[in-house]
Amino acid sequence: MKLLKQIVDFYLNSSIHVALSCYALVRITFHVFHIQYDEPMALFVFFGTIVGYNFVKYDALVRVKKNPISAQLKIIAVLSLISVVLVGYYFFQLKRITQIVSFGIFAITALYTLPFFPNRRNARNWAGVKIYIVAICWVGATLVLPLINAEIPFSVDFFIKCIQRFVLVFVLILVFEILDLANDDPHLQTVPQTIGVKKTKLLGFLLLIPFWFLEIFISSFNYHDAIINLIMVVMLMLFIFFANTNRSKYYTSFWVEAVPVFWWLMIFYFK
Repeated sequence: MKLLKQIVDFYLNSSIHVALSCYALVRITFHVFHIQYDEPMALFVFFGTIVGYNFVKYDALVRVKKNPISAQLKIIAVLSLISVVLVGYYFFQLKRITQIVSFGIFAITALYTLPFFPNRRNARNWAGVKIYIVAICWVGATLVLPLINAEIPFSVDFFIKCIQRFVLVFVLILVFEILDLANDDPHLQTVPQTIGVKKTKLLGFLLLIPFWFLEIFISSFNYHDAIINLIMVVMLMLFIFFANTNRSKYYTSFWVEAVPVFWWLMIFYFK
C-alpha cells in the first residue's frame, strides 16, 4: 500500500496527471471540430503541460534551495528535462503560426511564475488574477493551438467552445480554491476568500448551466455529445457540492483533475 501511495504521489507531483487532462481536452477538440488525430499537436501539449506545471510548482523551491532536494524531486527534474526535449521535438513539427502562438502561451506561464517587474510579485500572487491566467492558458493550449495547427478558421463554434472551455477550467479551479482556503495567502483574494464558500459553490453551479446550454448553439450539435456534456456537468456539480477544506488533497489533485479524462473516455466509448 505504501508503494502504491508513493507511485500515485509521484504521478500527481510530477504533473503527469494534469498533463493527461490537457491531452484529453485536446482530443475532445479534435472530436468536436472533426480534426484528424494530430500526434505532434497532442503530445506537444502533453509534454508542454508537464514542463509548464513543474516549472510553476518547483521553480521557487529550486531557486531558494533552503532544503535539500529530495529523491522524488530529482526524478521529477529528470522527467521535466526529458519533457523539454520532447516539447522541442514536437514544436518543430507544428505550423509556424502555431509555434508563434505557443510562445505567447509560454510567456503568460512565465509571467505567472517569475517576478519580471522590480519590487513586484509574480502574477501567481496578484490578487484575484490567478484563476483567469490559468483558465486562459488552458483554453489557449487545448483549443486555440489545435485549431490553428489544423488551419481551421475561427467561427461562432470556436468562440462558443472557448467560452465553454474557459468556464470548465474556471469551475475546476473553484473546487481547488475551496479546498485550499485554509492554506492560501489571504492577499491572493481567491474567489472563496472574496465571496465565501457557499457563494463560490453557487457561482460554480450557475456557471455550469450556460456551459451546457451553449452546446445547443453549436452548428455540429448532436445528442450524444449533449448527453455526455450533461453527465459531466452533473459530475462537476457533485464535486462542487461535496468540496470542503477537510477533503484529502487527492479529491482535487486526482479526482477533480480527472474530469476532462472521464469526459474524453465517455466520448470515445459512445463514439
